Amino acid sequence: MAPARRCKVREMQGMHLTSDLHGCPASLPVMTQPEALRALCLQAVADSGLRAVGELFHRFPAPGGVTGMVLLAESHLAVHTWPELGAVTLDVYVCNLGADNSTAAAAVLAELEAAFSAAHVHRQRLLRAVPDETTSA
Repeated sequence: MAPARRCKVREMQGMHLTSDLHGCPASLPVMTQPEALRALCLQAVADSGLRAVGELFHRFPAPGGVTGMVLLAESHLAVHTWPELGAVTLDVYVCNLGADNSTAAAAVLAELEAAFSAAHVHRQRLLRAVPDETTSA
């Protein structure tokens, strides 16, 4: 059996932020219009200093909402809206290879949360690829 190799996880550390929003007004254009959600997401990314390298936004048949994805040089942003439920899920993941993008990721999340005027917000933060003494490949 070959000896275990040490992973270089320290080099690929990232941060994954999620936010589940409830009580969002269904009448907001960003809940049902791909163009409005696209503009919001791209502006939040630009404001944070992260770099968009691709995007896709899709509207589901009424009463459904919009799913949008922005590919980032640093990783990704995903948004899913459910106007019929007044709900939104936000997902921002950034790699921290070469620079710590954690503050920028938090800024994107905060700008998006504010735009949806949610009555209730549940946030989670997950550090990815954090090395420990048992990490091996």
